[in-house]
Amino acid sequence: MRYVSFVSADGPQAGVLEGDCVKPLAVADLVAYLELDPAARQALKLGPATALAEVALVAPLRPRKNVFCVGRNYLDHAAEVARSQGRTDLKLPAVPTFFTKAPTAIAGPGETLALSADISSEYDWEAELAVVIGRRVRDVSAREALDAVFGYACLNDLTARDLQRAHQQWFKGKSLDGTCPFGPWIVDARELGDPQDLTIELRVNGTVKQHSHTSKMIFPVGEIVAQLSRGMTLEPGDVIATGTPEGVGMARTPPEFLHDGDVVEIEIERIGVLRNTIRLERSAPA
Repeated sequence: MRYVSFVSADGPQAGVLEGDCVKPLAVADLVAYLELDPAARQALKLGPATALAEVALVAPLRPRKNVFCVGRNYLDHAAEVARSQGRTDLKLPAVPTFFTKAPTAIAGPGETLALSADISSEYDWEAELAVVIGRRVRDVSAREALDAVFGYACLNDLTARDLQRAHQQWFKGKSLDGTCPFGPWIVDARELGDPQDLTIELRVNGTVKQHSHTSKMIFPVGEIVAQLSRGMTLEPGDVIATGTPEGVGMARTPPEFLHDGDVVEIEIERIGVLRNTIRLERSAPA
């Protein structure tokens, strides 16, 4: 099952994708759907089918709070960052490094991302597997954590690297509007299977920039969810970005950043392709 949010002639709706058709769910949005108990979800009837080509997909859901993210969760990415900073030491963390992105950063599949060239000249890409929580949990064990996952999607943790350096922390440089494309849909966790057995790739204008496998995560999805839930309640609709593999622009020689008109695609095995176009805008002269 693939869950979507879309805009049709009847306005914004949540629904499910069946083949090449979308069927609406009788709920306000997918977060409201996830907040229902399992029996109520099962009882929901689907509306009439509409061809996918006749609707516009938007971000599958907008979480009620910040998007949770894991920093440097692939060994090769941690190594390339260290090299780009002139460091030879590589100390692996004992626990995941968490940070957040503002929910206003969320953008949808196919959306043109209007980013300010006045604010940053170093917009960078980061392909990530996104985890969507399906039920309220706290202090869940790593062994049981995957049972709390509703589904998975593609996510691009776009980052303004110059802002990240200037503010000396990650939130501002990762929370600008449009810097969290998410989608194109949420694949049911039971259908997807093992989240540590997925090829992940990012392309810019068709050129592969990142290519890896989720088995290379330092902390697998179950451990991430368990660690995040320690002493903190996770709720239906919470989104967790699980880290990016090697190949980011800032660590290349010379560094590479996104340009106006670039098309960025993230493809994750058994999920699909998240595609966005970059538009860099400058303010009109005073």
